[in-house]
Amino acid sequence: MSTESAKKRKTKVIRSDGGPVEKEPRKGRGEGDQENKSYSEEAEVDTRDPAKDYDLYKKTCEDLQRLMAEIHELKSKGGKDAAVEIDERRIQSCIHFMTLKKLNRLAHIRLKKGRDQTHEAKQKVDALHLQLQNLLYEVMHLQKEITKCLEFKSKHEEIDLVNVDEFYKDAPVDISKPNFTLNDPHQQTLSRLDWELEQRKRLAEKYKESQANKEKIMKDIEIKKEYLSSLQPRLNAIMQASLPVQEYLAMPFDQAHKQYEIARHLPPPLYVLYVQANSYGQACDKNLTVAIDGDVEEAKALARPPEDSQDDESDSDAEEEQTTTRSVFQKRRRPTLGLQLDDKRREMLKRHPLSVTLDLKYKVDGSVLHLYCYYLMNLNIMTVKTKVTTTTEMSVAISAGDLLSPASLLSCLYPGDHGKKTPNPANQYQFDKVGILTFGDYIGELGHPYVWIQKLGGLHFPKDQPQKSVIADNSLSASHMETTIKLLRVRLQSRLALQKQFASLEHSIVPISSECQHLFAVKIISRLIKWCAISYEEYVALPFTQHVIEADMAQETDLFFSALIERGTAKLHVAIVLNPGYSTIPPIFSICLNWKGEKSSRNDDNLKAIEAEVNVYFKELLGPKPGHQLLTNQVQRLCMCLDVYLETETHDNSVEGPKEFPREKMFLRLVRGPNRIKPFKYNHPQGFFTHR
Repeated sequence: MSTESAKKRKTKVIRSDGGPVEKEPRKGRGEGDQENKSYSEEAEVDTRDPAKDYDLYKKTCEDLQRLMAEIHELKSKGGKDAAVEIDERRIQSCIHFMTLKKLNRLAHIRLKKGRDQTHEAKQKVDALHLQLQNLLYEVMHLQKEITKCLEFKSKHEEIDLVNVDEFYKDAPVDISKPNFTLNDPHQQTLSRLDWELEQRKRLAEKYKESQANKEKIMKDIEIKKEYLSSLQPRLNAIMQASLPVQEYLAMPFDQAHKQYEIARHLPPPLYVLYVQANSYGQACDKNLTVAIDGDVEEAKALARPPEDSQDDESDSDAEEEQTTTRSVFQKRRRPTLGLQLDDKRREMLKRHPLSVTLDLKYKVDGSVLHLYCYYLMNLNIMTVKTKVTTTTEMSVAISAGDLLSPASLLSCLYPGDHGKKTPNPANQYQFDKVGILTFGDYIGELGHPYVWIQKLGGLHFPKDQPQKSVIADNSLSASHMETTIKLLRVRLQSRLALQKQFASLEHSIVPISSECQHLFAVKIISRLIKWCAISYEEYVALPFTQHVIEADMAQETDLFFSALIERGTAKLHVAIVLNPGYSTIPPIFSICLNWKGEKSSRNDDNLKAIEAEVNVYFKELLGPKPGHQLLTNQVQRLCMCLDVYLETETHDNSVEGPKEFPREKMFLRLVRGPNRIKPFKYNHPQGFFTHR
C-alpha cells in the first residue's frame, strides 16, 4: 500500500507525440483524477498505432543519446556558459525520459490486453476440446460393442473344415447328401462335421502305423550309436599317441580343441573377444596368443538352470523340525545393514569365473604384454588388467616408476579413455542402490573398464540413446580389433623405449642415436645435470608452467618430469608434460632461465622461441619411425639452444677479464627483428645457425 500511495503522490509529466509538455498538479485523494487518468491511458492504447509508438521510441532514444553526447562534450570543454546549456539539455533529457516511461506503460497495457485475449481464446478451445473428447469416448464405446458382436464365435467355428467344393467332391453320398444339404446351411454344416470325424479316424490309424515304423528306426539308431560310442576310446588313444607329433610340428590341435570346448561356457562378450582375437592372431599376428583361464566347473554351474524344488514328505518333516531352531538363531544374529550392503556390493561386482588372456609378444627383445580380460555379470561391462614381463633385466629408473604400472600403462590408449569410470550409463543407478560412490575405488581389484575393451567384446553403450539391453556384436569387435592391437604394441614399444631413455637421463646422459646426430651441432657444451619425476601438484605450483595449465594442455593423467640444464653460471630449469599417448602426442616443455635474473617465456621472447623449437617444430626431431627418440632429441635441442642463447649475448666491455661464454658456433646474424630473436635453427650441411 505504501508503494501505491507513493506513486499517487508523484507528479506526472504528460507528453503528447510531439507537443508541449505539461506538469500535472498534485490532487487530493478524494478527487479520483489519477484513477481516471489510468483509465484514459487504457483507452488511448486502442487509438494509438504501435508502429508510430515504436518510431517515437527510436526517435526519443536517438535524441536522448544526442543530448547525452552534447552534455559530455560541454562538460569536457568547460566554460562559463556551459552550465546553463547543460541544464537546458538535462531538462530536455528528463522530458525524453518521461516520454519513454509513458511508452513503457502503453507497452505493458498492450501486453496485458494480448494476454487476456489469448486466455479467452484458450478457454474456448479447451471447452471445444472437452466436447470432442466426450464424443470420441462415446464413439470408442460403440465400436467396442460392435466388435464384441462381430467376434462372437461358436465352438464348431474353431474346427478348420474343408471348403464346400472339396466336401462335395471327396465325401461319399451317404455323408454329403446333396439333395438335403445344398439348400439347408444347417444340414450342410452337420454333414461337413461328420466328414471331418471320418477323416480324423483314418488319420489316427495312419498315426499308429507311423509310430510303429518310428520305433523300428529308433532301434536301428541305438545300434549305430553303440558302435560310434565304441570308437571314442580308440580316437582318444590315437590323439594321445599323436601329441609328440603335434608338439614337434607346433600344431597343438588337442590343446586348441580343449580351449574350444571351454569357450562354449564363456559369456557372450568374452566369447566374442576370444573368437575375434584368436582369428586375428591366426590370420595377421602370429605373436598374439589367446587363452582361457578360470574355473570351468563353476562356469557350468552358472549356465545350468536351477532345479525345481520338490517338497517330499521327508523334506517337509525335516523342515518342520528345523524351523524352530532357525527362528532361534535368526533372533540371536540378525545381519546389520552394513553387512547386507557389503554382500550386495560383492554380488553386484561379481566377475564371471572364466577370463580371457591376451599375450602380445614384442619381437625385438621378447617382452610380453599380458592382458587379463574379465566380465562383470551384473554390470554387463568388461574390465582388463595388465602386466609386462621382460626376458632381460632392465635397469629400472626411479623416474620410470609409472611407465609400466597397470594404472597408467594403457591409460588414454584412445583419446579421453582413462578407464576410471564405467561406460555403461545404467551402472550409476545400480551403484546408488548399494551405496557405491564411484567405480574407481574397485579398479585395483576388478581392472579398468576401458571403452576399447568393451568394443573388443562387442559391447557399445550409446549415451544419447540408452538401450535396455546391450548385446555383444561380432562386427563391432572385428572392426576395432586390428587398430587396438596395433595401438597396444605401439604403447608397449614406446614405454620400453622410455624406460631405457630415463635410465640414461637420470645419469645425466642424453642418448642420441646415429640416425639423429645430424640434427645437432658437433659441439654442445650445455649439459643435463638432473632428471626426476614430479607430481601434478608440483608441476602446477611452478610459476613458469602457468601458460600450459591455462591452455588446458596438462591433465592429471599425464606424466610430469623436471630437468636441470647447466652451462657455467646459467641454469635452465625445464618442466615436461608427457602425454600417455607418447610419441603420437609430443611432450610439452616449459623453461625458466636463472642467469642475470630469472627469465621465462612470459618475459623473454628468446626463451619463448626456444620453447617453440621443441614444442612447435617437434616433427624435425622424431627421428626414425615410430619416433620413440623424440624426448631425448628435444632435450638435446634444449641444450643446443641454451648454447646459442648464451653465446650470442653481448659482452659487457666495462667488465674486465675473458668472456664467460665465448662464441664457438657460426651465426649468420646474431639477432633479427624488433624482438631481437636469436638464430636457433641449425643447418646441418653448412654447420651454422640461422633464423626461421
